[in-house]
Amino acid sequence: MTTATLDLYHTTGAPAAELAAEIAELKARRNAVILAHNYQYGEIQDIADYVGDSLGMAQYAARSDAPVLVVCGVHFMAETSAILSPEKTVLIPDREAGCSLASSINAEQLRAWKAEHPNAVVVSYVNTTAEVKALSDYCCTSGNAERVIRAIPADKEILFLPDMFLGSYLRQITGRKMEIWAGECHVHAAIRPAFVERQRSARPNAEFLIHRSAAVSAAPCIIWPTARSTPKAPIFSRPRA
Repeated sequence: MTTATLDLYHTTGAPAAELAAEIAELKARRNAVILAHNYQYGEIQDIADYVGDSLGMAQYAARSDAPVLVVCGVHFMAETSAILSPEKTVLIPDREAGCSLASSINAEQLRAWKAEHPNAVVVSYVNTTAEVKALSDYCCTSGNAERVIRAIPADKEILFLPDMFLGSYLRQITGRKMEIWAGECHVHAAIRPAFVERQRSARPNAEFLIHRSAAVSAAPCIIWPTARSTPKAPIFSRPRA
């Protein structure tokens, strides 16, 4: 794996301004709100009413009075917003926008796994489809997963899905016996320890941040806030706290 300088904006200048004006006009006409995931390009985040993780997007959508929700993210994020706001119209720009992690387990596979462990408690990461969530006992985020696991009685068997890296991290820090589904995000899985060590050696004064669902999530990490509203400042002009 090599490093590269990333362009955080895909469309800039006059074309971006023209598109942003058209979107603003249509959003006002439809009385809609735009929810953008942290992974979106800068120009999408800049026009969004909310920028954050998938759960934060859905929670903001539920609090909003807007009848139309535009979810700039993958399919399970739109589903999550629809679950929390069943009375609203949820739009997703690309219905084929998928998540390799969410696709790593379906309802049929989960039913079969539960049948092998009939007394187990099923904890699903929010990065799952609606049909998998419906078969789960708990749905967690990376931020509250540890609290959820610790709250389950010690004599209960736990099935954690679908992220094997997040599950392994949780098993390590809680000491709980857990069966973990062998699912992964292909992007997170590609981040190998050797790559991280090379970058840290080359930049010894740099801060190191990593998500709990990355393959090297057992390494030390610094957690920063993952969600915020964007009423004024563009996402990439905000100074670091």
